[in-house]
Parts: sequence; structure tokens; C-alpha cells
Amino acid sequence: MIIMAAVKGFILTLSMIMPIGSQNSMLLTQGIKKDHHLITAGLFIAYDAILISLGVLGGGIILASNDALFSLLTWGGILFLLAYGTMSFKAAFIGIKNDSDKVVNKKSLKIIFLTSLIVTFLNPHAYIDTVMVIGSVGGQYTGDARIYFLIGAITGSIVWFSTLAFGAAKLSVQLSRPRIKSAIDGIIGLVMWFIAWSLFTSWAAS
Repeated sequence: MIIMAAVKGFILTLSMIMPIGSQNSMLLTQGIKKDHHLITAGLFIAYDAILISLGVLGGGIILASNDALFSLLTWGGILFLLAYGTMSFKAAFIGIKNDSDKVVNKKSLKIIFLTSLIVTFLNPHAYIDTVMVIGSVGGQYTGDARIYFLIGAITGSIVWFSTLAFGAAKLSVQLSRPRIKSAIDGIIGLVMWFIAWSLFTSWAAS
């Protein structure tokens, strides 16, 4: 029972965070550039651990019952995703236009830290996936089983973000080719705008 709780937490977390989103997009970009990608992965793991723990320990109930807070997070997320998508489209266009440009502009740790906070805590999907969905499932367990579920869920985050960071860096030569990188940026832009639209339609229907 206890081991199964950990396995369930691990699998559930992977299913929640593997689809491309703002965190994955940022980490993929940092990994391709080999620009503090391991630190970025570590930050996202820490944020997920905090949010998952909050959800499993009962914080999801507070978030779900506060309509004003959820609306504020939703609109903050919509504006952020629209801006993030626009920047991705701009990067895709510049990449195609400057096909021969091999210069990589690395970000400072301060910028990476601030951006990681924004893509996590201004993204309502982060709260829905970790605090509400994972938290509600973990909240069904009691005692040691709940702790093992929590450990399994956090381990899922560690495995995914570490794999993405190392994988993107390992394939950086191939993925950093201007046309491939532009295609990735374009796809990221489309996904960000799609998520923003889905957030708006969900908010309008509520």
C-alpha cells in the first residue's frame, strides 16, 4: 500500500508536468544554450516540491474555494503567457532572419531566478496541476502513505526536470541549429498562446 502510494505519486506527477508548458519551455531553452540549465532545473524542482507539499497537506482546498484569488492568478497567467508567446515568436523570427548568427547571449543568474519565479507562480496551471490535482489525490491518503505519495510525487519532478535539462544540453548542437531552434521557438509560442486561450475560456465559462 505504502509503496503503491509512492508509485502513484511519481506517475501522476510525470503525467502532469511532462506536457510542454512555461517551465518546460524555459528549461528547454536554457538547456539548448547550456545557460545555467541545471540551476534552472533545481529551481523548478524546489518550486514543485513546495506546491506539491502545499497541495497534499491541504492547501488545494483554500485555493479552490477562493474565486477572487483564482481569477487574479488566471488573468496574471493569461497576460504572462501572451507575452511569453510573443517573445517566442520574436525569437523564432530573429533566428530565421539571422541564420548565420552563432552568438549565444547568456542570462545572468538574477534574471534566470526572477524568470523562473514568474513562469511558475504566475501560471495558474502550476497550481491546478500540483496543488489541486496532485494535492487532491495525495489528500486521500493518511499517515505514512501520504508521506510516501508526497515523496513519490516530488521524485517525479526531480526525474523529469533533470532529464529535460541534461537531454537538452546533450542535444544542444543539434537543437541550436538556427532553423531547428526557430521551429522550437515557434511551437513554444503557439503552445503558450493556446494555453492562454484555454485559461480565458475556462475563466469565462466559470
